[in-house]
Amino acid sequence: MRTTARIRKTGVMILKTAVWLYLFMFVAIFDLHAQYPILTPFAVSLGAAPSFIGLILGVYSITHLPGNLIAGFGVDRYGSKRFILFSLIVAGVLLLLQSLVTDPWQLLMIRAVSGFVLAFLSPACLSMLAKIAKDRVHQGKLMSGNGMVHTLASVLSPAAGAYLVAKFGFAQSFIYLGWGLIITGVLAWLFVKEPNGRASSQLAGAGPEQESFGSQSTDAVLPPIPWLFFCLPLAISCSQGILFFELPLMQEAHTSIMTSGIFFSLVSLGSLVTLSMLFLNRTSPAWRVSLGSLALAFIFFGMSVQWALPLYASLLLIGMTKGVIFPAIASYLAAGTSSNRYGRTFSILSIAYSIGAFIGPIVAGHVRDQLSPYFIAFIFLMAALAMLPFRAILAPVRAS
Repeated sequence: MRTTARIRKTGVMILKTAVWLYLFMFVAIFDLHAQYPILTPFAVSLGAAPSFIGLILGVYSITHLPGNLIAGFGVDRYGSKRFILFSLIVAGVLLLLQSLVTDPWQLLMIRAVSGFVLAFLSPACLSMLAKIAKDRVHQGKLMSGNGMVHTLASVLSPAAGAYLVAKFGFAQSFIYLGWGLIITGVLAWLFVKEPNGRASSQLAGAGPEQESFGSQSTDAVLPPIPWLFFCLPLAISCSQGILFFELPLMQEAHTSIMTSGIFFSLVSLGSLVTLSMLFLNRTSPAWRVSLGSLALAFIFFGMSVQWALPLYASLLLIGMTKGVIFPAIASYLAAGTSSNRYGRTFSILSIAYSIGAFIGPIVAGHVRDQLSPYFIAFIFLMAALAMLPFRAILAPVRAS
């Protein structure tokens, strides 16, 4: 009886922790994506040139790098909670300051500091999610739940951000978003507790399992994660940075800022479609990452040559591939990593995302007058796929 009660109590605690982590990720992603359709018009209103706008969007990502490096070791050593609190509260204060900027250079500096501050949040939350899992199956479900929360936030936030600006203006919108982050940080301080590590130690002793393609094998384990694998999330992030830079500047988005917000929401709506297809989780995460990235590359190629599909259909398809790729990347890395290295592994993933998100807008801002930025996204994705060590990541190694 005592054992049953203890198990039930532990399950309730895990559920509460997961719900709070999902809330923090939802708010942070909501605030971040709500700025996508409004940052470019805001920078234009301050007098920024297209190339400087690319720098404003990209510097947020490049300043992730030192934050990711610190978070990788800090989360493993000190736990996740203090980094979650720091990211949410300080990022909220910076958004309040962003409402006061009067020239592009001030916006650039605030975005740079925001990039550093929010670099701690994703590794901290993903590490805590991985640690509270009871087993590998539960771990995969938690990662899928994180993907669902990410998608729901990104579905709602672009249109919400555009609505806030249309209703209240840029300054007041940043104030509302900033206070949302600060309040969420206070809730994190009050209600989140660090996991005791008991479940994660069981995972560490069990060994990472992987299903082979189309099977339910339980005696196969993932090989060590090859470094070249991280070129793929870098290229994916680069392509997304190009898309987020280019969409507000496209002719279809010039009619109103609400149109731009709807375009971003269409991408997230497509992600929600594939995240709802739970049968995809039966497929090896390595296969999902590889095939999803290939499909994404072809969609960007079609957009670069102005194929017959309308823009809204292309954006839905991009979102559908994202719904396959991003949860699969997290599941693959969590399954192939020991519990005492979750922070470092997810910080390396965040570094790859940050570098790609920095390169994408910068390249798009400089080449869009000579070449379709979507073709550059296609080139980046195909180059990363060409370097991917398929034999290493797709073929499971039998446990001895």
